[in-house]
Amino acid sequence: MSAGPGARADTGAEAGFSEFRMPVLGADMERGTLLEWLVHPGDLVHKGQTVAVVDTAKAAIEVESFSEGVVDELLVPEGTEVAVGTPLARLRSGTAASAPSAPAEPVGAPHAGPAEPAGLVTSPVVRRLAERLGVDLAAVHGSGPGGRVTRDDVTRARPSERPAARTDRPRSSPRARRLAAEGGIDLAGVRGTGPGGAVVAEDLAGASAPVPQPRERPRAAADAVTEEKPETSREDGSAGERQRAMREAIGALMARSKREIPHLYLSTTVDMSRATAWLAEANLGRPVASRLLPAALLLKASALAAREVPEVNGFVEDGRPRRAEHVHLGVAVNLRGGGLVAPAVHDADTLPLGDLMAALVDLVGRARAGRLTRPEMTGATLTVTNLGDQGVETVFGVIVPPQVGLVGFGRVAERPWAEHGMLGVRPVVTATLSADHRALDGHRGGLYLAAVDRLLHNPEEL
Repeated sequence: MSAGPGARADTGAEAGFSEFRMPVLGADMERGTLLEWLVHPGDLVHKGQTVAVVDTAKAAIEVESFSEGVVDELLVPEGTEVAVGTPLARLRSGTAASAPSAPAEPVGAPHAGPAEPAGLVTSPVVRRLAERLGVDLAAVHGSGPGGRVTRDDVTRARPSERPAARTDRPRSSPRARRLAAEGGIDLAGVRGTGPGGAVVAEDLAGASAPVPQPRERPRAAADAVTEEKPETSREDGSAGERQRAMREAIGALMARSKREIPHLYLSTTVDMSRATAWLAEANLGRPVASRLLPAALLLKASALAAREVPEVNGFVEDGRPRRAEHVHLGVAVNLRGGGLVAPAVHDADTLPLGDLMAALVDLVGRARAGRLTRPEMTGATLTVTNLGDQGVETVFGVIVPPQVGLVGFGRVAERPWAEHGMLGVRPVVTATLSADHRALDGHRGGLYLAAVDRLLHNPEEL
């Protein structure tokens, strides 16, 4: 069982055994905390199955198995911080039939805390979370291997298992709140058919009570957990420590980038009049929840342009540039507590705009909820940052090692624009490229920005 860079079979292990080691989940990662085991000794695991949750300075990441076999022993208990490369578990070849009938508890596993209901398979972390949220584990359907109850199962069960924490608004699901805000619907006037009378997305069909639109786009996935002030106050200290650790990790990585990478900066101004007109027309036939945002066009143009100029899409390894075979766009996401992560949208150049928009919304929501996977955190081949919603007009970013390029977009703003001797006002956006001079020069970088410009001028090609 392996988990990407930093996780390999120990050459000194017995024949038929391999070791699952703490993986490298980012260029700046030196240590990680084993948050949760999703398997037990004796469990048969398959390639691609999520086996553990590892906490880095930036996010909690689900780590999957890269091979198949039976878990022989868990070497590191939950909650333990270890260095990259430390053996976490031992895997032996075989099938479930050869597994021990009564597997031992994970080494060092805590015995304190709420008891597990008979016949229910969970981890201590999940049991403590269920106790804190007031969720009855016996009533939760487990979605993990062998019906195992996971943290996500407990979180999803919470709104229907306990009273709403707030009484100044109707009970509703996160998706219903988002759709209501986008569609201008007052939830107080909608009859709920969900658990406990909660308003769910299906209840909004036909509802049309208008309310003033909020100025900010509603937050989607991170609203899944209702705010609890008492719990938040107890966790303020740990949240502050995590934010400081994240800032330190980001600072160290960016310092390394500026120290080791010879940065090249280029920019161009793109006329977005055709793109915005096309976007408005395309959204006329779409439901409110699936309408496209300008960010989808910018991401798709960035990905397609990387196919035309492949030098910007790849890595520098041992001082030599290497082009990536696929375009996996890293998307810079600002976290609510501070800091940022840049998880990847895989094969962004092949996704239709609607699918790309859905993937972006899902990725941002899970990033802010701390539910990213290892491939999303380590798979980016080119990163895009868009600070237009912050009012920023020009972004000259710092390249994320070992990548060789970072694309920046500012806000779409109306500016005087001269074309064919005629002066008018057009919506424009400034696109920038930060490039590693070891991988490409100004000429190739200019060709990349020209391709982005051309694609945004012809949005029907995206």
